[in-house]
Amino acid sequence: MACAVSMGLLFILTLMYYYQACARPLENNEHFADLVAATKKSVVAVGTYYFNDIPKIQYLGTGFVTGNGRYVVTNFHVVAGLIRNKKLHYLRIFHKDFPEKGIEAGIVKKDRFHDIAVLKHNGPLLPALKTGDSSKVREGYEVFFTGYPLGFVLGLNPTTHKGIISCISPIARPSPSARIINADIISHLEKPYKIFQVDATAYPGNSGSPLCLADTGEVIGVINKVFVKGRKEYALTNPSGITYAIPSVFFMNLEKKIGRD
Repeated sequence: MACAVSMGLLFILTLMYYYQACARPLENNEHFADLVAATKKSVVAVGTYYFNDIPKIQYLGTGFVTGNGRYVVTNFHVVAGLIRNKKLHYLRIFHKDFPEKGIEAGIVKKDRFHDIAVLKHNGPLLPALKTGDSSKVREGYEVFFTGYPLGFVLGLNPTTHKGIISCISPIARPSPSARIINADIISHLEKPYKIFQVDATAYPGNSGSPLCLADTGEVIGVINKVFVKGRKEYALTNPSGITYAIPSVFFMNLEKKIGRD
């Protein structure tokens, strides 16, 4: 009798174990899906609007909302052309909850060496993403990034890619030209900073996408480039699956400077 009871108890415990084991992946999926949905609310497209352009709206890259909801972080290279051509008055951010023409934005801080720019807008507030401590990130952490890899081809519907931090390695900012060497550039070459390598496929339109921890949704980096095998157009036709991101500490430093201005 005692043996039968023990066998029955063992059977029940075994069923409970397998039930819990099967339930955990479902719970994890739901949690991750919630994080993705929440992140998408804070991701915007960065571009221009000018009524004489064809098309009137031009896509430049991705950005995400931080701080009090007025600030948007993106890459410096996303807006560099507007600065160079003195067309910043065309700068807009786009979101499904904004008017079709987008919302006017301006650059309040920029760091070209770390490829970061902080924009400010006066449109409707969007929820800000929480920033995590990039110094505590380790290789192997699961991450995801959300942005507009193909611009407006899919409409204002950001796409999410998931992977892991495959490497944390130093990188030196090269001179834009061998003929342009100054003290700032030499200083950065002598003091390379660490960058995250992610084993997930990004595309040129993903520049400025938030890189988030898969368990908390905290932003720990900004997608800024992809490794291309061959010519740059191969980034679309033959992506390498190797993506790089600037750690969040650099845009946090810029935001601190905004607070002191």
